[in-house]
Amino acid sequence: MADESGSPASRRVRDSGREETEEERAHRNLSDLLQELRVALPGVQVLFAFLLTVPFTNRFNELNDFQRDLYFGVLIAVALATVLLLAPTVGHRILFRRQQKEFIVTLSNRLALIGMFLLAVSMCGAISLISDFIFGGTTAIISTTVMAAAFIGLWFAGPIIRRAKLPPR
Repeated sequence: MADESGSPASRRVRDSGREETEEERAHRNLSDLLQELRVALPGVQVLFAFLLTVPFTNRFNELNDFQRDLYFGVLIAVALATVLLLAPTVGHRILFRRQQKEFIVTLSNRLALIGMFLLAVSMCGAISLISDFIFGGTTAIISTTVMAAAFIGLWFAGPIIRRAKLPPR
């Protein structure tokens, strides 16, 4: 159904049980995405801040080559996660008032998913590094495997399985 002007942006569409224009839907989707990122970003920032301080501690020199390499990999992964999770906000600011919400929502969704994946990798890497340093390799393998399974199951596999069971749109 279109309004009196008949313009495509003003057509009412039914999505998720809502009747709204395409522009209203894009606005709602972007708002939801930015809210979700506001929840994730403090955790990323805390992990990044922690990792930035580690080399300046007295015990950093006690890390073996594997632990030092793992530390650097985790640092880079969390930095990339930060870039990807902040990109939607920056993109929104740059494209503000340019009628690009649908583009921003689509791209930002992909960036957020990749960013969350890198956050999970970073957190598993941090768990591995700390547990290896404190308890040794066996504990590191077990704790990292448990955490990786939790991330995979709760963040990715569960929602992906649910999505596959839904009717196509």
